[in-house]
Amino acid sequence: MVARVRRDVVVEAGRLLRSGWQQRAVAAEVGMGLSTLQRYLSNDDVFVLNERKRRVNALDLSQREEIRVGIERGEADAVIAARIGCHRSTVWREIRAGGGRRAYRAVRAQNAADERARRPKPGWTVQRPHVWAMVQEWMRHNQSSPQQIACELRCRFPEQSEWWVSHEAIYQAIFVQAKPELRKELAACLRSGRAQRHQHGRASRGGGRIVGMVNISERPAEADDRAVPGHWEGDLIIGQGGHSAVASLVERSTRFGMLIKIDSKNAVHVAERIAEYLTTLPAQLQRSLTWDQGSELAEHLTFSVATGIPVFFCDPHSPWQRGTNENWNGLARQYLPKGTDLSGVTQEQLDDYANRLNTRRRMTLEWDTPAQRFARLVATTT
Repeated sequence: MVARVRRDVVVEAGRLLRSGWQQRAVAAEVGMGLSTLQRYLSNDDVFVLNERKRRVNALDLSQREEIRVGIERGEADAVIAARIGCHRSTVWREIRAGGGRRAYRAVRAQNAADERARRPKPGWTVQRPHVWAMVQEWMRHNQSSPQQIACELRCRFPEQSEWWVSHEAIYQAIFVQAKPELRKELAACLRSGRAQRHQHGRASRGGGRIVGMVNISERPAEADDRAVPGHWEGDLIIGQGGHSAVASLVERSTRFGMLIKIDSKNAVHVAERIAEYLTTLPAQLQRSLTWDQGSELAEHLTFSVATGIPVFFCDPHSPWQRGTNENWNGLARQYLPKGTDLSGVTQEQLDDYANRLNTRRRMTLEWDTPAQRFARLVATTT
């Protein structure tokens, strides 16, 4: 059980976190212990306090009702799309996800969309209890370290990535997600015997090491050859004088990209904005995120706990290790040229720029567009 704290204190803590405060500062401000705050963050019941924001251009109930009316009238997807102000492929995907024209119901489709968008997604210990059980068994009976367990899982299941988990994810499960009794038992199995994890560094500030960073060398092999979708690369596109920025994300197999407005390079804010976009996708398209070693993603552990998406970091000064994202950023510079103040760019403009890039045909995709490839993936995973 998470320690009992007055609800108004929890609500205030949530408000401060959403506004970009660091966890330690929030805990001090509301008079809550840092470990208590972190346990609340790992608890699904707490996250319902966050304001759920509808993604830009996402369909709402009234639009879904218009789709239902259009189906009853026998209208084509393009006609319905023109009336509700979206692309016809959006209507096609929505009807397909709702069971087809004969089965589509607006309220049922809205409920399903709300459930898909619900955050946070269950952590790996909930989604893969068989892996968590094996980790606990090895810790209890073999006194194996998290690093040894992570390596053993990859050796035993070299072709089954659903069995893989990083040593940092194991530490996170022990010290943040596990219930007090289990946390105490598993912590005692560690060679250090510590009751909490000691930080081995601080978040990068001008070149410092990011806490809990997992190197790109530990990224699943399936991400390297682009055969399995759902592996993303990301970075910030920096504006004039380094005072403004836009976050960019690209899916490796389809080259489908996103441009996300951020109000600051604060690590909590950046992580929340990225999570807001990635967690709206089907679970099969949320496999991993690769980033450079910028401090803007220093809150990657909190991000991974909330979304279930592991984050891998490139080697220093190695932009070619996320070449797909580097190429996307170069294309985006056509609309966001260097020396531009990006603070005035709206999310609607960024969505328009991203749509233009995603609908360009690419030789590397056999002259398909990224949007076409990505739409097929979404259609087959919903």
